[in-house]
Amino acid sequence: MFTSWGVETAKKFTAEEIKNALKELDNAEKYGVILRAKGIVEGTDGKWIHYDYIPDGIDVRTGGADVTGRLCVIGSDINEENLKALFGV
Repeated sequence: MFTSWGVETAKKFTAEEIKNALKELDNAEKYGVILRAKGIVEGTDGKWIHYDYIPDGIDVRTGGADVTGRLCVIGSDINEENLKALFGV
């Protein structure tokens, strides 16, 4: 069975921070079996960072603004506390 974890955040990120966090999602022992992650967060430079993750790939790009940042992770046996720590929210 799949579950999801999501959070809205005003925290600002760099593209590198998002890329590094997404790479960490491959650690199933720590975060659960993550099948997909997606979101939009404000960058420290004022641009908005859009991202998508699947086990075989990561896509991080800038795009249009949103009202607030949103993080979403989908998988099984998700460890929400570790995900909160990973993204600092």
